[in-house]
Amino acid sequence: MRMGGGGMGGMKGMSGSPWGLMRSFRRDKSVTQQKLPPGIARRIVSFARPYRGAIVWLVCLLAIDSIIGAANPLLLRAIINRGILRHDGGLVVLLAAIVAAIAISDALLALVERFFSARIGEGLIYDLRSKVFAHVQRMPIAFFTRTQTGALISRLDNDVLGAQQAFTSTLSSIVTNVFTVAITLAVMFTLSWEITLASLVLLPMFIFLARLVGQKLQGLTRDSYNLNSSMTTMMTERFNVAGALLVKLYGRHDEEDRTFSSRAAGVRDIGVNIAMYGQIFFAAMMLVASLATALVYGWGGWQAIHGALDVGTLVALAQYLTRLYGPLTSLSNVNVDVMTALVSFDRVFEVLDLPPMVAEKPDARDIPRTVAPIEFDHVDFRYPTASEVSLASLEAVAVLDSTPDKQVLFDISFRAEPGQMVALVGPSGAGKTTISQLVTRMYDVTEGAVRVGGVDVRDVSLDSLRAAVGVVTQDAHMFHDTIRANLLYAKPEASEDELIEAAREAQIWDLIARLPDGLDTVVGDRGYRLSGGEKQRMAIARLLLKAPGIVVLDEATAHLDSESEAAVQKALSTALVGRTSIVIAHRLSTVRSADALLVVEGGRIVESGTHETLLAAGGLYAELYRTQFLPGADAAPDGAPYPESPARAGSADPEGHFSAELLLEDVDPLDDGSFRAGAAPSHQRGDGT
Repeated sequence: MRMGGGGMGGMKGMSGSPWGLMRSFRRDKSVTQQKLPPGIARRIVSFARPYRGAIVWLVCLLAIDSIIGAANPLLLRAIINRGILRHDGGLVVLLAAIVAAIAISDALLALVERFFSARIGEGLIYDLRSKVFAHVQRMPIAFFTRTQTGALISRLDNDVLGAQQAFTSTLSSIVTNVFTVAITLAVMFTLSWEITLASLVLLPMFIFLARLVGQKLQGLTRDSYNLNSSMTTMMTERFNVAGALLVKLYGRHDEEDRTFSSRAAGVRDIGVNIAMYGQIFFAAMMLVASLATALVYGWGGWQAIHGALDVGTLVALAQYLTRLYGPLTSLSNVNVDVMTALVSFDRVFEVLDLPPMVAEKPDARDIPRTVAPIEFDHVDFRYPTASEVSLASLEAVAVLDSTPDKQVLFDISFRAEPGQMVALVGPSGAGKTTISQLVTRMYDVTEGAVRVGGVDVRDVSLDSLRAAVGVVTQDAHMFHDTIRANLLYAKPEASEDELIEAAREAQIWDLIARLPDGLDTVVGDRGYRLSGGEKQRMAIARLLLKAPGIVVLDEATAHLDSESEAAVQKALSTALVGRTSIVIAHRLSTVRSADALLVVEGGRIVESGTHETLLAAGGLYAELYRTQFLPGADAAPDGAPYPESPARAGSADPEGHFSAELLLEDVDPLDDGSFRAGAAPSHQRGDGT
């Protein structure tokens, strides 16, 4: 049954049904205590401006529908008084036909109303989600290191839906209920002001019961949300590959079953309580409405017996009464419904109004995707505070920390010439990864400048900078998609031959060719169907497709066994040829042939030079070298080192294609079978590495 209809239409409030009325009273009334920023109403109206025509049509149709719905009791009155009591069969048939025509018109109006409502609502959902997603995509990496993923997704889901309801269910309900109450009261007072006043005596009891049960439902609803969230979080953590593996390795299946069963039981018990209180809500509403109807029929019937009221008017009054209580009760709670929608809009605007720390200048210039020098000019850096990059509501805290973080880089200066390989080495937490992230402008420097091709990266368009620089990290991320889709992410227009060539050069094609589905094989969640070495070679193939002029390798061979490392190193020999590269490595044997080795400690470059000169200097590099190799041992490789500097080993052809063959005859790598595991990325540790 729709809003404003007959029968138990009086039970229809928000969202057009008794369920909608109950949802209204289940909403947390504390929302009315929240302070909204000034001008939010104007902003919401301006946001809905593209749909103003549809909104006007919807409001007009709702008003017409309310007027048409109010005609039925009057027609019923006429059928009784003028048709049945006067034995006028023709009039009865005519009026019945009019009632049928009104019912058909009402149904058609409902379809048109639904069309406009859906058009407005779904359009707003699309606009809001698209804007929030696009804005979040442009936030700096620091934003994602602090934000709770679930809270962010909630903004795209729950809050967007809540905002959408402001122009659909809330607007529709208010308009319909206002017109219904106004027309119904006007007609009822015209028919019999005494019975109308008497029927309203029970309205406070109706509202009191609704609020009483609604308050209990509010608490249960909050508990239900929390328990469902807890259960969903547990499923999310246990149903991914890493979580499932941890449970199996520690044999915690029974404990996990008991924990989940306990949470699921809580959800079940709350569901039963909500169902029972919901039934109490409906029973109470029906009881009060029935008492009011009995009052009308009792007093009105007594008046009809004594000739003070005709039978048709009595029936009409009873019909109007069923249209009155629901809308009046809904309007008594309208402030909660409106504030709920406004707060949802505010939470969405809160994300949209958070400015990205790493922003592109209006006059930013593009840089070519060519081999170019990289220069660090007296760079200082500290990580941004929480208040600079995030929102308290997205971190589940009351107030964000605004205390400046400690400085992690101090006066970093060096230059990598076109085609050169510069290696960053040093202990964990020294700041190596942070330096590499400044090249791609994941963060902005605090002091000094980072230049690519002689241009400050802050003056360069972000798209052209990220196109010019390719990065391979120690944990190559793969989307839960096919090998083809993961490779095409680097170059969507790449042909089949280009994909195969990149895979060959990355030493991964032999594996792909053996798979039943080849390039269309799904790699699984985060690429878990591939080994660590295979994922790294996939990342290198993706890099080769991108064909950047600058390459950053951040522990690209960390945590790999010797066989996998050798395959990855062979693939990297292709990736580095003819490109300017910055390589971060803990295994010093892999970067011996770098053009320059920069030793980073405590956020400072404490040594620089070649492998031989740094060993001769006897400083930190020599100490790190000695910790990795047994005293007096001959040099033998953990795995193949990174190739001779691309500046000396070869260069790209004019079309930017690189040969997979690189002679490593002069390599004298070292190995005693020991290695130091690479540190986690700084966004996971937060220590500046």
